[in-house]
Amino acid sequence: MTVRSELRPDGIRVVTMDAPPVNALTVQGWFDVAAALDEAGRDQGTHVVVLRAEGRGFNAGVDIKEMQRTSGFEALLGANRGCYAAFKAVYECAVPVVAAVHGFCLGGGVGLVGNADVVVAGDDAYFGVPEVDQGALGAATHMARLVPQHLMRTLYLTGRTVPAADLVRFGSVLEVVPRDRLDEAALAVAGEIAAKDTRVVRAAKEALNGIDPVDVNKSYRFEQGFTFELNLMGVSDELRDRFAGTSKSEGAK
Repeated sequence: MTVRSELRPDGIRVVTMDAPPVNALTVQGWFDVAAALDEAGRDQGTHVVVLRAEGRGFNAGVDIKEMQRTSGFEALLGANRGCYAAFKAVYECAVPVVAAVHGFCLGGGVGLVGNADVVVAGDDAYFGVPEVDQGALGAATHMARLVPQHLMRTLYLTGRTVPAADLVRFGSVLEVVPRDRLDEAALAVAGEIAAKDTRVVRAAKEALNGIDPVDVNKSYRFEQGFTFELNLMGVSDELRDRFAGTSKSEGAK
C-alpha cells in the first residue's frame, strides 16, 4: 500500500507515504496521495493533516523506472497529471497540512512540501529539484515558496540540495528536530491547530490561499508544458535512460 490514512481521536489525520525503497511514487501513487488529501478535507472530523513518510526519505519524486518501462507518453502524462493532482490536493485541502520531512525531499517531494501550510523537518532532511538533470521541469513553483528567488534559481539550475536547517532561517521550515522526534514535533504543532474551532481554521485556510500572490496551480502547469516539449524533442528520454542506468536509489540523490 503506497498511502495510509488514519484519523486520530484528537482530529489529526496522519497520511503516510510508504513506497520502498525511496518513496519514488508511481503514477497511481501520486493519485493515491491526492485522494487521501481530498478525503481528509471532506471529512468534518479532520481538523488538520500530518503528511509524513516511512523509509529512508520523505519523497524521491517520480518513479522514473516506471516511466522507462512504459512505451509512448502514457506514463509521462500520468505522472504529470498525478503530480498536479497531488500538489493541488495539498494546497487546496480544506484543512491545514503539516509536512513532516525526513531524509531526502526531491522533485515531487518539494511539490508536496512547498504547498503545505507548516513544515517540520528532521535533522537529516534536505531539499532539491534535480529535474534539469532528468530532462523535465517542475516544482520551481514550490521551491520558490521555500527559499528566496536567487537561491531557488541556483538550486534549480545546478541540481544542488539545501539542508533543512538553512530553511529555518528563511522561515519556511518551522523547526528542525532530531530524526527520532520528528513525528512528535509534527503532531505537537498539528495539535495546536486541531484544538481550535475547525470552522474558523477551515475559513482561515481558504482565506490564506485567496491572498497568495502566485497561483501555484497555474504556475506549476506552465512549468509542465516545457516538460512536454523536452520529451517531444527526445531530450528527456536520453537523460532518463542515462539516469536510470546509473541511479542506485530510483530517484534519490
